[in-house]
Amino acid sequence: MGSFRGHALPGTFFLVAGIWWTVKYSIWHATRRNKGIGSTRLASRASQRRLEIIESSVILFFSLVGMLAEQFGSGGPKLQLYDFVEKHWDHLHSWHHATMYLFFGLFATVSLIIHTTEAAPLALDRLMLAIAFFNEGFLFLYHLHGRSMLDVHVHLLLLYAVFGETLVAFLEIFHRGNIILELLRCTLTVVQGTWFWEVGFVLYPPRGPEWDLKDPNNMMFITMCYSWHLAFAMLIVSVLYCIVSCVVHFRLKKTPPVEMGLLKARERDPESEDELM
Repeated sequence: MGSFRGHALPGTFFLVAGIWWTVKYSIWHATRRNKGIGSTRLASRASQRRLEIIESSVILFFSLVGMLAEQFGSGGPKLQLYDFVEKHWDHLHSWHHATMYLFFGLFATVSLIIHTTEAAPLALDRLMLAIAFFNEGFLFLYHLHGRSMLDVHVHLLLLYAVFGETLVAFLEIFHRGNIILELLRCTLTVVQGTWFWEVGFVLYPPRGPEWDLKDPNNMMFITMCYSWHLAFAMLIVSVLYCIVSCVVHFRLKKTPPVEMGLLKARERDPESEDELM
């Protein structure tokens, strides 16, 4: 991550994840709210299971890409943890970043097992997600020794979003399907994604003048900028939720009567998986 691209990669990952989760949870919630006028195929157990499997596969793929990039990219340790010639640890920052990706890969692996077999309880995926976020924050918290004032500050601001996601994901273990918690996690994930990009522009500007990393005024501006990122994330999540809700409601109202009868018959089945997921 010691480059602009190194921050843009996880930033893109979290930004896409936050937007995707917003759309997914909005669809499921809007479908549950409109059960009185029918249901859609997106609310079926099979469709939700397929979405979870695809999502977990994509997260696992990007986690592997992140680990490989940190290890074998330009200047990476190439799996060497200790330099026996110079007698010191080698590229610990890259190892920290690879470990962060590892835990998200573990979350994706557990999620795949949960949604392809009956070998584990459903709530375990939220627990693993909470652990992945906690591990990310834990690593970044002890990742800042010897850095400049502004460098430390932008990373500490990142931790507010990361540990917030940890808490929300943990609460979802006991309140699965709560749309408020789900959208809050989506918002914090979008904040984390956009803030990774911001950190890249501040510490490794691709063009233009470099930031003075010791100027207190820059710290004040960056703190205000973080609030703007939060407001932007809230706006994005709110707009997506409203758009998806309106589209789902409009589609259900346009459902032909024959199809509505078939859909209502399905609603008499046991509780749909989206109320558990």
